[in-house]
Amino acid sequence: MQLYNKLSAAERAKMIDDAGDKRLTISFYQYHKIEDPTVFRNNLFIDWNELDVLGRTYVSLEGINAQISVSANKFKPFKDHLDSIDFLKDVRLNIAIEQNNKSFLKLKVKVRNKIVADGLNDDTFDVTSIGTHLKAKDFNEIISREDTILVDMRNHYESEIGHFDGAITPDVDTFRDSLDIIENDLKEHKEDKNLVMYCTGGIRCEKASAYYKHKGFKNVFQLEGGIIEYVRQVKEEKLENKFKGKNFVFDHRRSERVSDDVIAVCHQCGEANDDHVNCANQACHLLFIQCPTCQEKMDTCCSDDYREINALPFKEQKELRQGKNASNKIFRKGRSEVLKFKL
Repeated sequence: MQLYNKLSAAERAKMIDDAGDKRLTISFYQYHKIEDPTVFRNNLFIDWNELDVLGRTYVSLEGINAQISVSANKFKPFKDHLDSIDFLKDVRLNIAIEQNNKSFLKLKVKVRNKIVADGLNDDTFDVTSIGTHLKAKDFNEIISREDTILVDMRNHYESEIGHFDGAITPDVDTFRDSLDIIENDLKEHKEDKNLVMYCTGGIRCEKASAYYKHKGFKNVFQLEGGIIEYVRQVKEEKLENKFKGKNFVFDHRRSERVSDDVIAVCHQCGEANDDHVNCANQACHLLFIQCPTCQEKMDTCCSDDYREINALPFKEQKELRQGKNASNKIFRKGRSEVLKFKL
């Protein structure tokens, strides 16, 4: 019985090319008590592997969080499969704004303590007492009011390339970092302001809204379906788009263009640009913004030192990496001191 991905990314990419089918990039989440996440995970992997589903999914005692891609030809059986699971029947599916057949190249289904790392003790508050969901039209109306505070619940590298007009964008590396900062900064407005939150697909706001209600905020709202669903509704209903720039996404595409505005700059030269890359040096792999000119000049590396190392034969590079852990640098997400124009 196959319970893990056995193909390399290159092998999967070739299979996708050979198949010639259009694939849909989809995300969804659902909070629900899962009695045995491991059994659920294994069954899910078997079923999705047969349906040629690719992507990254987290399963825990509290529910499921999925970012995946599926062949358009197999969307109906995939949806039928979701509907056969009681708590996933008619779950909202956020379909990507921009499609790319290779947004994911492997199927990974992992059991985690939580479907989003929030650092909260869920036993201390009612996680089901969430804020009021807002559709795009109502969201546009409420954020235009003077008694509303709009907060971006994403991380700095996400909001740097795109956010809503007038939003507070916390300078944080992780979701858990933002929770206490936001509460402290807005503590004087727990009763006299509308606290409106948004994130990529809605999952972070789902937990944050319950947490802030527990902390005494009286008027808590969240953008239903996040930025992805907002853009879909704006297009369908011909509403004013109040999101500027790109929406950061957690797959090989890295982002989706929402508006023509470029609100970020290349971290190396300061020119207007909003394209994230990962440093080509595998000892680094830092996520940062790099324009085409710097990408060519630096061979997609974040520093001259790493560019020189990256030019060495692979065997020499591997020897230099041996015994070194680059994870802390990877997740600093553009905060490296070598980047002159980081925000």
